[in-house]
Amino acid sequence: MNWKFFVSWVPGIPIAIINGVIREYWYQQFLPEQQSHQLSTLSFIILFGVYIWFILRWLKLPSPRAALRLGLTWLALTFAFEFLFGHFVMGHSWATLFQDYNIFAGRVWVLVLVWISTAPVIFYRIKRGRSLSGK
Repeated sequence: MNWKFFVSWVPGIPIAIINGVIREYWYQQFLPEQQSHQLSTLSFIILFGVYIWFILRWLKLPSPRAALRLGLTWLALTFAFEFLFGHFVMGHSWATLFQDYNIFAGRVWVLVLVWISTAPVIFYRIKRGRSLSGK
């Protein structure tokens, strides 16, 4: 694994923590839990998107394929962190952890994983002035 891929993933942890703190201490007071979860998903996507936009310059990715590798690396790290940390450190059951991925129950956290894995390619192409279809 490219060391920059790992190093650039690490700030996602405090971004997620800040996002969670904002949810818990601000808008969860005014919204039902489900809507709070959905708004938190959207706010994380926006916050992490801003971060990705700026970090791409430092990463100096040579190609869309490298951007895809970055996104897939971040996806694997995020998934592993959420489940390993969530289960073994926070003590959440596996069922509780998987609950946030049940889109049929209105849980939309899976969109974060989709964003984490695809945003580097999307932003790479935008910054390079190419269409998303690769033409």
